[in-house]
Amino acid sequence: MNAISARMRAMPLRVTLVLLTVILVLVGLGASGVAVTSAMRADLVSRVDEGLNDAVNGWAQPHGPRNDDAPGPPGLRRPPSQYFVASTLPNGLQIQFNDFDSAPDLSSLPDGDVSPRTVHSQGSGPSWRVVKRTSNGISSIVAIPLSDVNATMTRLIWLQVGVGCIVLIAIGVLSYLLVRTSLRPLRRVEETAHAIAGGDLHRRVPARPANTEVGSLGESVNAMLVQIQGAFAATEASEQQARASEEKMRRFVADASHELRTPLTSIKGFADLMSIGGASDPEDAVRRISGEADRMTMLVEDLLVLARLDAQRPLSLSPVDVLPLIVDSVEAARASAPDRAIDIDLTAFDPATMVSGDRLRLRQVLGNLIGNAISHTDGSITVSARIAGPEVVVEVVDEGPGLTPHECDHVFERFYRGDPSRHRDDSGSGSGLGLSIVAALVHAHSGRVGVWSEPGHGARFWFALPRADESTSAQ
Repeated sequence: MNAISARMRAMPLRVTLVLLTVILVLVGLGASGVAVTSAMRADLVSRVDEGLNDAVNGWAQPHGPRNDDAPGPPGLRRPPSQYFVASTLPNGLQIQFNDFDSAPDLSSLPDGDVSPRTVHSQGSGPSWRVVKRTSNGISSIVAIPLSDVNATMTRLIWLQVGVGCIVLIAIGVLSYLLVRTSLRPLRRVEETAHAIAGGDLHRRVPARPANTEVGSLGESVNAMLVQIQGAFAATEASEQQARASEEKMRRFVADASHELRTPLTSIKGFADLMSIGGASDPEDAVRRISGEADRMTMLVEDLLVLARLDAQRPLSLSPVDVLPLIVDSVEAARASAPDRAIDIDLTAFDPATMVSGDRLRLRQVLGNLIGNAISHTDGSITVSARIAGPEVVVEVVDEGPGLTPHECDHVFERFYRGDPSRHRDDSGSGSGLGLSIVAALVHAHSGRVGVWSEPGHGARFWFALPRADESTSAQ
């Protein structure tokens, strides 16, 4: 019973309602069928018994003998062919009238009068309805087979079964359609609840008449959602803003302090030596102080660029010719590193293609990528461009030691430095802001940036920007 109850609770409401409706209709049809069948059979058997009683009290009634030697017949007329008649005379003589292929089994009948009862056939055959009367030593038995009654009842039962099946199917289908239509508003409430649980706090339950149960429920749920959404949005926005501001400030202060500490320490050390006359080569000390000051200047400028990008200051966007941008960046890199092989590959690029952006900032992106390759590799460097659908993809490929998967995941983070053994310069690394500036500038241009690398197989840094015609059409 518990298993059935648990299974019923696991069913959808519409299935449960239809199932219960069909079960109730089935019980009702079964009860009415039993009642109708029983009443019909009782009526038919009553009519048979009435005919038997009329026969045994009429033409089949036993009569006394006309004289001592010749007993009288059971009646003045021969019985109709639908009856079986058997008479037993006082001398034991039995007379039967039977137009059927079978005969009733009379061995179970008691002596004396017998009211109508049902007996079986002798051997195989139908059941019989039998009545017996005894008078003056003569007994008359009248019987009739119940074949017609049984056939009528069989047809009635099959008719009820067929009609019942049709009624059950029709009621089941109509109940399902009716229940489904009636529960459709609840289904919409359910869909809305699932959408809200999935994060769509702007969804609302469709409006229904307020005098209905679903309409009242929908109004209550919508009012609750408005309050929850407002409180949730306010809390989330406040928390996110506070966390973001605190995290940015903490990281900025910590990283900037760390980066500025080294050049400041060097400047202070050389200045102290010069002030006390302890510097063996004053000119070298001044040169070193000037170098550290230049390093601090570059670091501060990079920090200012990131601060402006964080403040989401708008860029000066205009159509920028990609080919001169690449050529100028490569020529500048060749001038700063004349011993390095820096090539340009434009075989898959249309030189007339333009992008929408800030020329100076895009020049800074290319300069940072090429400078990063020069600082970290000894092999050749190739700058290429290609068109990929609505975007222009620029790549800077080097033949250096490559990056590990961990370094690829963090290389665009601020102040991130990889393995110092991969750096060519004596200082071990730069400020760690060059690639983060690249990522910030590309994102400010609504572009994408990434890197592909494997240890020992070089690195491929790339960024993708929307083409100028695509950007114009999108606006």
